[in-house]
Amino acid sequence: MSILDRARRHLKAHPMALDAALAVAVLACMVAGSFVDPHGKSGVSWGLRTPDALSLVLIVLGAAALVLRRRAPMTVLALTCTVSLVESVTGDPRAPVAMSAVIALYTVASTTDRPTTWRVGLLTMTVLTGSAMLAGPLPWYAQENLAIFAWTGIGATAGDAVRSRRAVVAAIRERAERAERTREEEARRRVAEERLRIARDLHDVVAHHIALVNVQAGVAAHVMDKRPDQAKEALAHVREASRSALNELRATVGLLRQSGEPEAPTEPAPGLDRLDELTGTFRSAGLQVEVARADQGTTLPAAVDLAAYRVIQEALTNVRKHAGAEAKAEVSVVRVGPNIEITVLDDGTGDDAAPDGGGHGLLGMRERVTALRGTLTTGPRYGGGFRVHAILPVEGRAGAAESTV
Repeated sequence: MSILDRARRHLKAHPMALDAALAVAVLACMVAGSFVDPHGKSGVSWGLRTPDALSLVLIVLGAAALVLRRRAPMTVLALTCTVSLVESVTGDPRAPVAMSAVIALYTVASTTDRPTTWRVGLLTMTVLTGSAMLAGPLPWYAQENLAIFAWTGIGATAGDAVRSRRAVVAAIRERAERAERTREEEARRRVAEERLRIARDLHDVVAHHIALVNVQAGVAAHVMDKRPDQAKEALAHVREASRSALNELRATVGLLRQSGEPEAPTEPAPGLDRLDELTGTFRSAGLQVEVARADQGTTLPAAVDLAAYRVIQEALTNVRKHAGAEAKAEVSVVRVGPNIEITVLDDGTGDDAAPDGGGHGLLGMRERVTALRGTLTTGPRYGGGFRVHAILPVEGRAGAAESTV
């Protein structure tokens, strides 16, 4: 860092030191100007003169007041205008004391609003210029008087321009900070949505496989003594269901790994192409499932395909858990216009518990379907049983929703 940069940083950190340096510079300019006579002898335009003692005192007072220009700009402006008025009345020839008033007017304009700048600027210009024109022996139109009018106008205009630029810079900085906060909030929202999606996947996976494990373990315990072969078969199903649960959990948790970590074994997200495999696991658990499909040739977006699979999985899990041992289930997948319709029916008695059962199965299905801008209808069937009906858009909006699921 250069010496100039260090000095600039020091002055910004200590504004009063900067104002003191400015006051010294203005004092030097006013003292030097006080020795110049704009009306020299023998037709010479410029000459040298000795300033009056009162003029020098007024110069020092005006420059000293500028040290406090940031703390009390209006007071400093009033003081510098006062010493300028005194110099206009008593000085002959006049010393450039009005320079301190111009700096003070610039400070007021740069630290207040535009209406205040207009009022104070016009008042300062009128008072200083009018007193100089009326009090001095010079003609009222002399260049010294017109110079006071011009310099006070320049001070007010420059201060207002600086204030406007500061406001623009502050607005740009505020917009940038607001945009940064918005990006951070959007990132947090996306993280929350991703956590919710993973939680739904984990719930679907665990609920499905644990329900099958629970059923098969109960069957094995019941027939262990009398029919060991059937118990062995049930335990094999328990093993298979638990392995499938572990594989899906590994694939889901693998999504949470950082880019630098070793890759975990993953597999494609399940879809309707695995519907036969899904219903086969329920048939192995003793649930009678019939499947009817009328969606041949339909290629579903990945998010819709996964949502359809999870809706059927959760609905069949609820049937197995709540509909009773003798319940039968019917699954239909139908393409209707731009939508795919999923229906799961059962004829169970529902003696164990209501399908909601205090869990999150139906809520998870509804959130998943709603995220794709689809609709989900659930409720008891007339004559017994339960019905789950989901309509998922295949075209148009589904593609847009895929990125949010």
